[in-house]
Amino acid sequence: MNKITVRDMDLKGKKVIMRVDFNVPLNEEGKITDDARIVAALPTIKYILSHGAGKLILMSHLGRPKGKVVESMRMTPVGRALSALVGEDVLTLKESVGPDVNKAVDNASERVILLENLRFHPEEEKGDDGFSRQLASLADVYVNDAFGTAHRAHASTTIIAKYLPSAVGFLMQKEIEYLGKIATNPDKPFAAILGGAKVSDKIVIIEKLLEKVDKLIVGGAMAYTFKRALGQRTGNSLVEEDKVDLAKKIMEDAKAKGVKLVLPVDTVAVTAFDKPETMKVVKEIDIPYEGVDIGPESIELFKKELAGVKTVLWNGPVGVFEKDAYAEGTKQLALFLADSGATVVVGGGDSASAARKFKVKDKLAHVSTGGGASLELLEGKELPGVAIIPNK
Repeated sequence: MNKITVRDMDLKGKKVIMRVDFNVPLNEEGKITDDARIVAALPTIKYILSHGAGKLILMSHLGRPKGKVVESMRMTPVGRALSALVGEDVLTLKESVGPDVNKAVDNASERVILLENLRFHPEEEKGDDGFSRQLASLADVYVNDAFGTAHRAHASTTIIAKYLPSAVGFLMQKEIEYLGKIATNPDKPFAAILGGAKVSDKIVIIEKLLEKVDKLIVGGAMAYTFKRALGQRTGNSLVEEDKVDLAKKIMEDAKAKGVKLVLPVDTVAVTAFDKPETMKVVKEIDIPYEGVDIGPESIELFKKELAGVKTVLWNGPVGVFEKDAYAEGTKQLALFLADSGATVVVGGGDSASAARKFKVKDKLAHVSTGGGASLELLEGKELPGVAIIPNK
């Protein structure tokens, strides 16, 4: 990666404004239920503070307030959590821009300042130039460490970099390096596991991966569209009827390119999602049953196909892992990958949640913090939040 990083900057005495991805889940009481995104930004935050920065101004969005102030989406709980993690007081402001914010930053005794939810302003998502200039006026240098929003050309992720000396943080650097290597030059043999609900969400990535992988393992609900393409019974399982022909074409393309495409050979099925007591393992699914997980034979088949592979990209769970009764396939896969010796890169989203749930995150080479951004990078697209940062 040849972008300027925070290590290349002189931070001494400087005010640093940094875009982070603190879009964390909150429960009904407004408590953070998973602080992984805050923790992921700590190495860059601590580096900046320990290298003489005068002030560190952090900015993020939280939820989807659609350009309006939504009280339940204020950054206050994030500021409290951040203060505990950094080990010093954090000043959390009630606004993102304006004369009062500039004054508060200049007069703050705290070194770390957290701006209010950027998406309370419609100008943020519009990439408004004036809003970007207001944010830039708070600092001397800009650091982008928010990989999860790097595929959006928003005011704080992209446009602001036109007005300040700019760099990427350590999280952004790691994401670009790991995902970039998979996209361009993975160590072989290379396998990809694709799960999740829809083939349509993954068409472009499947086409790109067929140029690179030795094996493509398909699980999750998208496997039922492939099964339908093979003429198998899928019961009430989620099938994209308008993508059955596409699934056939993908299987034909895989064969022509010498890529082994692996589908589940058995399925855990139930009569209704909320009736785990009706669970049974079947080869094909009859109405009223629907598939919710891969079966025990499929678990063993997937493990066998992954044995000896050097690089694995995992994007999407192979079952409805959020519900413990339907989590076995995804859990066994996660535990196997953790001890496989392969370089395992998890492409954000639900598979990242699964890696955390089954406590294997620290045993995998890299768990991406960005679902959409990681897919776009793997698809070979240029991310505006990365493209705007100057090269070394």
